[in-house]
Amino acid sequence: MRAVVQRVKEAKVEVDNIVIGKIGRGLLILLGVDMDDSETDAQYLASKIAGLRIFADANEMMNLSLTDVRGAALVVSQFTLLGDCRKGKRPSFAHAARPEKAKPLYNRFIRILKEKEIEVATGKFGEMMDVSLINDGPVTLMLDSKKTF
Repeated sequence: MRAVVQRVKEAKVEVDNIVIGKIGRGLLILLGVDMDDSETDAQYLASKIAGLRIFADANEMMNLSLTDVRGAALVVSQFTLLGDCRKGKRPSFAHAARPEKAKPLYNRFIRILKEKEIEVATGKFGEMMDVSLINDGPVTLMLDSKKTF
């Protein structure tokens, strides 16, 4: 499972010009599911992201997590994170999970964040979406549940 995590002042996602998810201070999480992912990957990545100390404390040091600042998360499915661009000029998405596998793991990731008492807004799985944000910092991180070493 791969995620691009951006610390934001605000973010929203629209489908057909209708806002379906919106947050204030928190994290925009673009989430891609690999064909080999499981519940363990969702648990690892959700826990890791919830605990990342990437928010400023009173001394302007990145010492606080999303849960510490009571921030929100906007989770948007993005299978293109699994694109392999090493050969040719067209990305291969051969490792991206099929929707029937990816959607339950995407939903499980969201439930885990909610179980940690994080306010969660979402995009719409499998839809074309317009995502907008005000990046805070900017702080942008890439995480991969398979690269835990």
